[in-house]
Amino acid sequence: MSKESEPEVEPQGSEFSVSTLSFGEGKGGAEFALHKTSLFWYSNTTMLDIKFIRENPDLIKEAARKKKKNFNVDELLEVDKNRLALLSDIENLRAEQNKASEEIGKTGADPVARTALIESMKVVKENLQKKEEEQKEIMKTWHGLMLSVPNMPDMSVPEGKDESENVEVFAKGEIPHFDFEPKDHVEIMLKLGMVDFDRGVKTHGFRGYFLTGKGAALSWAIWNYAREYFGSTSGVEVIAPAIVRKQHFYGTGHLPNDAEDLFETQDKDNLSGTAEIPMMAFHSDEILDVKDLPKKYFAFSPCYRREAGAHSKDVKGLIRVHEFYKFEQLIISTASHEESAKLHEEITAKTEGFVESLGLPYRRVVVCTGDLGASKVKQYELELWVPLQKTYREIGSASYFHDFQTRRFNIRYRDTDGTVRYTHSLNNTAATTPRILVSLVENFQQADGSIKVPEVLRKYTGFDTIQ
Repeated sequence: MSKESEPEVEPQGSEFSVSTLSFGEGKGGAEFALHKTSLFWYSNTTMLDIKFIRENPDLIKEAARKKKKNFNVDELLEVDKNRLALLSDIENLRAEQNKASEEIGKTGADPVARTALIESMKVVKENLQKKEEEQKEIMKTWHGLMLSVPNMPDMSVPEGKDESENVEVFAKGEIPHFDFEPKDHVEIMLKLGMVDFDRGVKTHGFRGYFLTGKGAALSWAIWNYAREYFGSTSGVEVIAPAIVRKQHFYGTGHLPNDAEDLFETQDKDNLSGTAEIPMMAFHSDEILDVKDLPKKYFAFSPCYRREAGAHSKDVKGLIRVHEFYKFEQLIISTASHEESAKLHEEITAKTEGFVESLGLPYRRVVVCTGDLGASKVKQYELELWVPLQKTYREIGSASYFHDFQTRRFNIRYRDTDGTVRYTHSLNNTAATTPRILVSLVENFQQADGSIKVPEVLRKYTGFDTIQ
């Protein structure tokens, strides 16, 4: 690992990585204040490559159209043009200042010449200060637009307007047909003393819950079995922090669009809704060795989401809660589309195998362009069958990003020929509680009101039936 500064294959000046920024209290936190003393800190990092955007504006327009994002690439290019022109003006004025300083030093004891040069520089200094103030404002606009540039979806992603046009790839597992009147997970778990919603609301508020008795035991069993199932083949095990600096949410692409869904601390940090965010920050501003790639991690963390956009959805039960627990697979790989696509299939299949081993019916869905996040190249969703709703509900997703996130985090690697490149990134939900309990309880309910525990969990629960 190295944190040294090295030139890229195509170095780009005056760009910013999110690690150089702090974020104020504007909409979505989109008020920018630089940590660096000089506004123009030359770096090799940006969001999507600005050079690529300049040369391929039609591709960006098409990505925005497909993803239904209101993004004006022409506005960005105009701001970028003005930004570069302003930079040129500032550099010229600074050069003029430096030249005058040298001339003043050469005037020696001639006070008249010295005074004349100093007076002439007052106008230059005033112009420079004015240009630098303009520069601060144009950089805020430029950076805000750069944060909004959508990543380009893979050609295999189906075009669609929203989640209603996501496409089922396949469905597996036997959907249960009950010879009795089945109940939903809320009624079953309350009757069996597995959950307490009333005290959860009294303690936490809306969407509050306590997992109690065998409800807690079943959740712990899932965590332990997930560790056993995914094991070392899914990467280094990590317990990740949930309180994360705001700039890292911009790094992953969760900000600015998801601002309303985030809990915020008094220090203006945020509570993470996925270990993806701290795990991407893990290697920020590092240069890795190609021989160490891909780097794989299996991370566990408590997760927090306000569910602000879903206030009236799933108000009962464990499908949407503010606090939950999740295992996340994260991969940092070489800059190869083929490798990203291959690893994407592998991590998706791994979680599908986990669900199959529990005996739960599920399906894989490919997310259409209109439902695909701005940062993502491609995404699969894994959905479990919920008998009482007579539908599949999402339990997790697997996505890859190419270098969209790693440019923001400045995560690079040294190739075999010495070239320094940006890595690619992928992530996948391995297991989520308590949401998985919804499908597990409803699918394994018995006529007498009990729940049959999946066989693979029994060595962790110590019982095969909840009654």
